[in-house]
Amino acid sequence: MNMQYKLEAFEGPLDLLLHLIDKNKVNIYDIPIVEITRQYLEYIEGVEWKNLDSMSEFLVMAATLVDIKSKMLLPAEIDEDGEEIDPRRELVDQLLQYKMFKYISFELKDRQVDGEKIWIKDASLPEEVAKYREPVDVEALCKDVDLTDLNRIFKELMRRQEDKIDTAHADFGRIKKDPVSVTDKLTKLTNFARSHKSFSFSKMLSGEDTKMDIVVMFIAVLEMVKIGHLTVQQKDIFGDITIASNLYGKEDRQTEITYAGTYE
Repeated sequence: MNMQYKLEAFEGPLDLLLHLIDKNKVNIYDIPIVEITRQYLEYIEGVEWKNLDSMSEFLVMAATLVDIKSKMLLPAEIDEDGEEIDPRRELVDQLLQYKMFKYISFELKDRQVDGEKIWIKDASLPEEVAKYREPVDVEALCKDVDLTDLNRIFKELMRRQEDKIDTAHADFGRIKKDPVSVTDKLTKLTNFARSHKSFSFSKMLSGEDTKMDIVVMFIAVLEMVKIGHLTVQQKDIFGDITIASNLYGKEDRQTEITYAGTYE
């Protein structure tokens, strides 16, 4: 069977191979190498070559196909994993990569065509907008004003602003407290307990600022006692609380107690 092809239809040997695979409707992962090689050789025999570089590329691929065909006739080689080596594997990888780049080139070409249909409007302003002028010329207004005048004007504006403040209610306002996290207090208490074998509760609270900080720290102490990390003792009623640490000298590790909420 004589097959007629035009060289211009194919960009190279891989392009021709993809055409033959699609034309014969075969699986690219299971190429019938004998039939594809036969059709490929018929093509290069029927072409009148004008470009020696193109001819050399097609001849190299023809030699590759013949080599693969000969290896397919021999007993299969075994790789290190005990699996048979398919002589077509490298060719299949090349075809898949070429096919991917070919599709990408089609996509870029389509975008180029779509881009040629887009027209960007030049920047322009309506005539009434272009003729608009500021009602006050700032440079002309400040022409005779120096830094001394600007300082006097600023102080006058600030004085007028202060006169608007209601001094009777000036001290009232909304104060937003920072949330106090039990988890943060647990972390702080754990680190303190690792470096102190025994300490008083009042000493532990020496770094706390607000009443809420003290309350939350006390909750953290109770939780540490609950899980056995701390032991507390109070000799006298209303006396200072002595805390013994079971974490003293132990390696640093993250506490397992966490809280989702905070106290405000």
